[in-house]
Amino acid sequence: MINKITPCLWFNADGGKISSVVDYYKTIFDTEFQAGGIMPLGETPSGNTEMCQVKIFGQSYTLMSTAKEHHPFNDSLAFAINCDDQTDIDKYWNYFTKDGKEVQCGWCIDKYGLRWQVIPKNLGELMRKPNAWQVMMKQKKIVIGEY
Repeated sequence: MINKITPCLWFNADGGKISSVVDYYKTIFDTEFQAGGIMPLGETPSGNTEMCQVKIFGQSYTLMSTAKEHHPFNDSLAFAINCDDQTDIDKYWNYFTKDGKEVQCGWCIDKYGLRWQVIPKNLGELMRKPNAWQVMMKQKKIVIGEY
């Protein structure tokens, strides 16, 4: 079934090869990541362009990659990952920041520039604790035990 609305994410990858993007996310999302076939779109003003339909945790996305960067990702688009525990947080945080960048309050940027907020699924409960805001403002990666 095709979603009526599907988010499309436009990446810049070496040679416009979407397979490197697909492999990167497949590595971290494992069995929760399913990719369709790669659709070559050929040469465009942004160089070689390819697309691929994927599902991550059952949500459909279209991934597109061009050889030349058209518009970089920025903070106006981010994906929150609601993690079960600290082990889950560490898994995603460490993967995305390995070749990416740590920001603050659970936010990070992966190697393709996509923004993620890696947070515990009980963040609302943690934020009701005394001094929770001050704790979060000192953190880059969320460390549940500090609340």
